[in-house]
Amino acid sequence: MKVLHQRCAGLDVHKDEVVACVRLVRRSNATHEVRRFATTTRGLLELADWVRATACTHVAMEATGVYWKPVWHVLEGQAELVLANAAHIKNVPGRKSDVNDAVWIADLLAHGLIRSSMVPPTSIQALRDLTRTRKQLTREIVQHTQRIQKVLEDANIKLSSVVANVLGVSGRRMLRAIIDGEADPEKLASLGSDRLRCPRAGLVEALRGRATDHHRFLLGQHLHVVETLERTVTEFDRRIEVALTPLRPEVERLSAIPGVSTTAAQVILAEIGSDMSRFPTAAHLRSWAGLCPRLDESAGKQRSTRVRHGAPWLKTMLVQCAWAASHSKETYLRAQFLRLKARRGPKKAAVAVAASILTAAYYLLRDKAEYQDLGPDYFLRRDSARVAERLARRIRELGYAVEIHKAA
Repeated sequence: MKVLHQRCAGLDVHKDEVVACVRLVRRSNATHEVRRFATTTRGLLELADWVRATACTHVAMEATGVYWKPVWHVLEGQAELVLANAAHIKNVPGRKSDVNDAVWIADLLAHGLIRSSMVPPTSIQALRDLTRTRKQLTREIVQHTQRIQKVLEDANIKLSSVVANVLGVSGRRMLRAIIDGEADPEKLASLGSDRLRCPRAGLVEALRGRATDHHRFLLGQHLHVVETLERTVTEFDRRIEVALTPLRPEVERLSAIPGVSTTAAQVILAEIGSDMSRFPTAAHLRSWAGLCPRLDESAGKQRSTRVRHGAPWLKTMLVQCAWAASHSKETYLRAQFLRLKARRGPKKAAVAVAASILTAAYYLLRDKAEYQDLGPDYFLRRDSARVAERLARRIRELGYAVEIHKAA
């Protein structure tokens, strides 16, 4: 097999140490030298000095949790770095050891058998950390909101049955009053806003519960945690806004896509960046995100066509955008969703719309263009003859004779 890299290294990265193997080719003979380095700053600097002394041009490592990131930061600029998916470079069974893993990675790299994962620039990595943490905090707010509803149900207070948002302005006033010891349902109902849709009598009955000191303690703690998390999310929003200052035009372009909010546009930029040169085509980006059917064929039979795992943080946000786009008015994405929903079901239709949103984002970022909707009648205009023939066939099935002539 042809050797592409004469001087390269493979790293088996762990929490406390890095096993490094340098592979050198001299006169068509390959030699391996293995060393171990600590993952402290001093140890990683020694690793960088050793890689520089051996004149390695390429260094490969596995994406093991977050342990690869300090190694990457120290070696960046010393050689061309390759981050490999651990599932793609599994060693031969029965030969599992740290040294063998490092040698195996070096051999694969030398022959060009490692597909490099995308590692965005440092600024995009920082933005990605912010958006992902913000999403986790938002999930925690939802979890504590559900716990508040659970405690209210245990106290037989049916607030969630008559109020759409328990943590809205009216809901919070009532919750604070319950926490302070108020038990009169009439007084609690008076704290509700006039904009509440439920009738006053229904609200009074819903608030007639049996809240104990135990329930008040739990409600107070959960509400305090929710308010703390909301303040933290606000701080993250400010930080994300500052980090996205150079990318403000890109955020506005992506926000023009139906179903894509400003928050969703921020997440898309944090996950794929603004430089589309990493992806040769939009199909490569869809494949990386896991929004295309997998290829699983054996003995001439097509087996599973489920989408790949891909990028979970990006995929979930795009599917949420797809559901929002399916409710938009007079748009191409809604027409696509309804067209596929009839044949494949709503879930597969949402995944297809998510892939279309990502494709549009690819071209908007690559070409610095503005979004132009194809219109809700795009499929009718594209397949006018097919639609006319289908309608004529339906009429014939009803027992009528029909002939189709193209209008002048």
